[in-house]
Amino acid sequence: MITKIRFDIKLKTAILREQKKIRQSMDNKQGKAKTSHITGNITVTRRGVGYVPNEAFEEDIEIPNDYINTALNKDEVEIMLHPKVEGKRLQGEVIKIIERAKTQFVGTVEKQDGLSFLDPDDQRMYMDILLSPEEKAEDGMKVLVELTHWDNPKKNPEGKILQVLGRKGEHNVEMQSIVLSHGFETGFPEEVEKSAKVIGDKKEDTFKEEAQKRKDFRGITTMTIDPPDAKDFDDALSIKTLGNGNLEIGIHIADVSHYIKPGDAIDKEAQKRATSIYLVDRTIPMLPEVLSNDVCSLRPEEDRLAYSAVLEMSKEGEVKSHWFGKTIIRSDKRFSYEDAQKTIDAKSGEYYEELKTLDEVAKIIRKERFKKGSVAFEHDEVRFTLDENGKPTGVERKIMYDTNHLIEEYMLLANKEVAQYINKLNKKGLLFVYRIHDVPDPEKIQDLKIFVNAIGYDFNPKEGGVTTHDINNLFKQIEGKPVEDLIKISAIRSMSKAVYSTKNIGHFGLAFKYYTHFTSPIRRYPDLMVHRIMKSQLTGDEIPKEELSKYEKLTLTSTEQEIEATQAERDSIRYKQIEYMKEHIGEVFDGKITGVAEFGIFVEDVNTKSEGLVHVSKIGDDFYTLDKKTYSIKGERGGKSFTLGDKVKIKLLDADLDKKTLDFVIV
Repeated sequence: MITKIRFDIKLKTAILREQKKIRQSMDNKQGKAKTSHITGNITVTRRGVGYVPNEAFEEDIEIPNDYINTALNKDEVEIMLHPKVEGKRLQGEVIKIIERAKTQFVGTVEKQDGLSFLDPDDQRMYMDILLSPEEKAEDGMKVLVELTHWDNPKKNPEGKILQVLGRKGEHNVEMQSIVLSHGFETGFPEEVEKSAKVIGDKKEDTFKEEAQKRKDFRGITTMTIDPPDAKDFDDALSIKTLGNGNLEIGIHIADVSHYIKPGDAIDKEAQKRATSIYLVDRTIPMLPEVLSNDVCSLRPEEDRLAYSAVLEMSKEGEVKSHWFGKTIIRSDKRFSYEDAQKTIDAKSGEYYEELKTLDEVAKIIRKERFKKGSVAFEHDEVRFTLDENGKPTGVERKIMYDTNHLIEEYMLLANKEVAQYINKLNKKGLLFVYRIHDVPDPEKIQDLKIFVNAIGYDFNPKEGGVTTHDINNLFKQIEGKPVEDLIKISAIRSMSKAVYSTKNIGHFGLAFKYYTHFTSPIRRYPDLMVHRIMKSQLTGDEIPKEELSKYEKLTLTSTEQEIEATQAERDSIRYKQIEYMKEHIGEVFDGKITGVAEFGIFVEDVNTKSEGLVHVSKIGDDFYTLDKKTYSIKGERGGKSFTLGDKVKIKLLDADLDKKTLDFVIV
């Protein structure tokens, strides 16, 4: 069924006439006098209404659909402000598209009255795309389309099919659609694959040649600890006891920068991708698999080149000294988090003593980190069991082991030590890539305060601004309570987004003055930049000036790509949740209320973490209204109420894969 805006040829004249009336009406209310022109990136809603931020105004400038011209979500636009109308939001109109953020769209082919349209998967693409009559794709096929022409907002945009993905609803087709929808490629250009193969073919010769030039850790106990299905092993840990009783802990990171040179074909492709993407069933790597899963990956019982942070530490977790440099390592054992945990819990097994010591020190570091103000932002994740056709047959929460925290602590420590080292060099004009996290917006914290207080918990930051200790104290109050997840999610949403930058402001959430990303160059481009900068300072490996000049812009694009990759992962999870629930329509689940609105209650199945809506009309034999002060809806006659965090029994009525929605009823 066609649900988005579409202009039927027969109705075209009537619609244009109606739009003219609307425009004239708005002109009369607002006037057309120019006040000023500004530029910015527009955010477009599903309804086709736009918002453009500007520091000169408290609120984003609203662009009504009739004034949005042909602007699409995230486009850079020039807008003309309309005169301010008392009591109404400041509005404007798009007068120029400076740069398109996106020109390719994935969607489903739909035929109507002899015409072919693309119904885009992207809900913010508020117009269907008219396809050329020459296009032969069948109705119901998923395709990738290039926007070719759109200069009239009163007509549908036009496009051509670049790729036919397959039949809508098929597992591989839907996963590929998600990747392409977020602007990522699923394969690599031929030149990139060829370059990677050359590196792979020479790897043994490279190891022999480099072994003479590097610090050799092959005789020291070394291991990797990763998810059970991991193939790209970025990091390994080595450990030995020194003569003075201290520990030497090596945090060894794949030396990707040895193989990929600034400006080469692989590097350009990695810059464009900026990150690997992790969907429910696959990884779309930043680097070709011969590098990500073989040459660079720190695989067990194979020599590998690493760039290492080697720390002398007391058994109380204090860093006494550090060394950074090129190494060659040989991992003795590849552990999964679960296997490593079992060894620690059993107090015996292969490398038990090393694991035990690493775990003990990690726990001390972790405790001290939280004591100094790091925020414990943890949330539940789910894992799917898929059959041979990719259909979900089971879904469960991922288990977080102490060994997950073990690896986390050493990675955080290495990242911090590297950033602190660069700062201590104190070289004028030295460019570096930081991972920064700004303090929260006071208005968002005030909203969080009102919300938390309304549901009965204490959260009263001082006027000087919220601290990480305020956040942690709140988390201690709600630990184990029904509202724990809800408040944590709300707290996370009130925080600023962590980003990459060449300008350091510290990391609020970690309570670190200096922080970077150093530990995952196989899957994150900023880490590769950090390795190159470190090498330029320690061993004189020069970065060409033309490449260095791109670093500030690359921090911005890397942040943008990270956001897209995260959303792609969430989209794949959401798709599989709905696909799984579709087989359980009519069944009853243990639920929890996660949101309230005038139109109904948002609920979540606590086992699958699948969220859906109970429409207000399906709640019961009463008339329910929203009470914003108590975050609940209440029956006017019976007085029954449903409040945020309440546990409820819910029955699944419908699961819609097209709309990505679940409909429940309370039982």
